[in-house]
Amino acid sequence: MKVAVLGAGVVGITSAYYLAEAGHEVTVIERQAGPALETSFANAGEVSPGYASPWAAPGIPVKAMRWLFMRHAPLILRPKLDLAMARWIAAMLRNCTASRYALNKSRMVRLAEFSRDELAELRERLPLEYDHRTLGTLQLFRTQKQLDSSADDIAVLQSYGVPYEVLDRDGCVRAEPGLAASRDRFVGGLRLPGDETGDCYKFTAALAEWLATRGVGFRYGTDVEALEKASGRISAVRTTHGTIAADAVLVALGSHSPRLVQSLGIRLPVYPVKGYSVTLRIAEPDRAPVSTLLDESYKVALTRLGDRIRVGGMAEISGYDNSLPDRRQATLLHCVNDLFPGAADLQETGYWRGLRPMTPDGPPIIGATPVPGLFLNTGHGTLGWTMACGSGRLIASLISGTTPPIDPEGLDIKRYSS
Repeated sequence: MKVAVLGAGVVGITSAYYLAEAGHEVTVIERQAGPALETSFANAGEVSPGYASPWAAPGIPVKAMRWLFMRHAPLILRPKLDLAMARWIAAMLRNCTASRYALNKSRMVRLAEFSRDELAELRERLPLEYDHRTLGTLQLFRTQKQLDSSADDIAVLQSYGVPYEVLDRDGCVRAEPGLAASRDRFVGGLRLPGDETGDCYKFTAALAEWLATRGVGFRYGTDVEALEKASGRISAVRTTHGTIAADAVLVALGSHSPRLVQSLGIRLPVYPVKGYSVTLRIAEPDRAPVSTLLDESYKVALTRLGDRIRVGGMAEISGYDNSLPDRRQATLLHCVNDLFPGAADLQETGYWRGLRPMTPDGPPIIGATPVPGLFLNTGHGTLGWTMACGSGRLIASLISGTTPPIDPEGLDIKRYSS
């Protein structure tokens, strides 16, 4: 088939790879001048299946109220007269129960674990360089309450056979020697030795370049204006540079996906939740993280990418606002200075912000829509890099009409109509 993939972020490019591998004629349409220049550009760099968890969790409403008064808040809400925001927040609050959290997390871990395995296979097949490391992830708990609360997540890890280690303060320092300078800041941690790290932008750009040499078409600098139908099904994509015929269209536009499909009568519960990062050159290698560390208090990840440290996180619900406030920059620098003092060169900073496409319950939306020929691969939130390869492989099988590589239950848009 002729398949048009809308969006050249990591989810769109991996989808294009698996679609091309399945034998389809693939064209990628992207408004930016190249791949991975928006939300995929400077994320935290972690591939952490075991930490795939919904933001909608028991206790979040109470925590959110407390976070409103924190100087370095992990969650920021800027209310607007926006019906989509109100619906999304209401749906998220409905999912903040123990039973829904467990169900949603199980769906996310299933996809994320599969995706990590697909990434490993892809890396063996193709010569992709992206500052890759397989040294695990350490979730750092600053309080005993946080450490005690990890029991529910550990139960899910056990059910899926995910290796893990519960560490005391000394164990955390052994895993991340740079923490020796801040050992009084935390009480323990949860380490997943099977997790990976890597530069999402470098990976996506390298894969897109490889695909271009294998016949995949790329239309960069091209805006999608509308989707056209013929005989009741999608037949073409109308763009600022002409109309592109297609037997199937895959929408992988991240936070912008709902705006495109709403004209077809599809209400897509994906909303932008802004995240921030800063990339710093390493000044003292022995003081820097060796892999990824997750600061549970601030919901910030610190990752070593080659000779750089990427500090990324936070969640700001403010619509499609793409500003970069000084206060958010200060939070990122506070986290790296507090845990790894002296590790980074703070004079050379590269700040970034991106609109993460989040669903109110956590899992992404992957699969067919009620409109024949129209498919979705969006809503991955903070886990686009972690879930990209698995999501791409899954949607390619669904478009091709072949047996899915994993159980797709609970991952498509139908879960919102039940």
